[in-house]
Amino acid sequence: MSPRSARLARLSRSVTFSACHRLHSKSLSEEENLKLFGKCNNPNGHGHNYKVVVTVRGEIDPVSGMVMNLTDLKGYMQEAIMEPLDHKNLDKDVPYFSEVVSTTENVAVFIWDNLQRLLPQGILYKVEVHETEQNVVVYKGEETIVK
Repeated sequence: MSPRSARLARLSRSVTFSACHRLHSKSLSEEENLKLFGKCNNPNGHGHNYKVVVTVRGEIDPVSGMVMNLTDLKGYMQEAIMEPLDHKNLDKDVPYFSEVVSTTENVAVFIWDNLQRLLPQGILYKVEVHETEQNVVVYKGEETIVK
């Protein structure tokens, strides 16, 4: 009898958080910011109910039958996403966004980096951030595109 080959699977879990922000770049003038970001550059900000889907991948453990314990993943997501972001003004309450424009793309990178510090190495597959039902960013850890 030959040994059974390892089976790979992806496991996803989602959370929802509420936060406000203002799309505004310190590198641009007030006029340039308004032209680029439109109503999202409102000086008083605006809010979203973000949905985040985190996907991990790995071998299905032959003993537990799991890629990862969902209770552990839930805890990591609580620490990496909910605690720093939920019911916050991203630009004022989250130090990362004091110098980085709080676009959904940068929110996805922030979440990825936080999860990378907590999860077992190599298991994080992708982070999806749904800003609205129509606007979704998917980030898989890519840093740059060589031009």
